[in-house]
Amino acid sequence: MSEREKILVIDDEEPTLHMFELFLQAYGYEAITATSGEQGLELFQEHGPAIVLTDIKMPGMDGLQVLKRIKEMDPGTEVIVITGHGDMDLAIKALNLDATDFINKPIGRENLEKALARARERIALSKVKQKEINLKIEDDKAIIKICGHVNALSAPILNDAFQNSLQNKVQKLVYVFKKSTTINGAGIAALSEIFVQANKKGMDVFIVNLPQNFQKVFRVLGLDKNVRLVDKLEQV
Repeated sequence: MSEREKILVIDDEEPTLHMFELFLQAYGYEAITATSGEQGLELFQEHGPAIVLTDIKMPGMDGLQVLKRIKEMDPGTEVIVITGHGDMDLAIKALNLDATDFINKPIGRENLEKALARARERIALSKVKQKEINLKIEDDKAIIKICGHVNALSAPILNDAFQNSLQNKVQKLVYVFKKSTTINGAGIAALSEIFVQANKKGMDVFIVNLPQNFQKVFRVLGLDKNVRLVDKLEQV
C-alpha cells in the first residue's frame, strides 16, 4: 500500500493498545489509538476509518455506547468489539447493535486475523451492494434500479436512496427490478419500512418487473397495499 489503511483501536489499557499497534502494523495497517470512548469518537470523526476495534468495558463511555454513536455517524463502519472472557451477554448485545464481530481477551493473533478478514469481506460486499442499487432522479420520479440480492447489507443503501428522493421532493418512488433479482427476509423488511415511510410522506410507490414468485410473497405479506406492481417503467 502507498498509504496504509487506518484502523481505530479504543481501549483504556495501554498494554492492550500497544499489542494491537504491533499486530496491525505487521498486517500493514496504521493503528490510531484512543484510551477512552470519548477520545475514540473524536478520532473517528477526524480520520473516518472503515474498521474500529473497541473494548466494551471502559470507564465513562463504554464500548456499546461507542458502537451506537459510530453507527449513527456512519452505519457502514465495521466495528469489532473486545470482550472479557465469557462475556457472551455483552457480545450478543453488541451484535444486535450491528457490530461486525467480537473477540475475547486475552487477544489471540489468529482470532484477530479472522475478525479483520470478516470485516474486510463485509466492506467488499457493501461496495458490491452500492453498485447493485442505482438512483436516478427524473422529473417527478426517483427511479431506483436494483439487481443482485437484496438483503441486510442493502438496507442502508436503499435508505440513502430514499432520503435522497425526499430531499429532491419527488412524487413517485419507482423500484425497477431485474429479472434475476432476489430478496431475502431482511431485504423485504428494509423495503417494507421504506414503503410505509414513503406513503406517510404522500409519495406513490411503484415496483417494476418484480419476479412472479416475489409478487406472491408481497401479496401474502400485504405489501402490495402500499405499492403498485407494474410490468414496465412506461406504466408509471
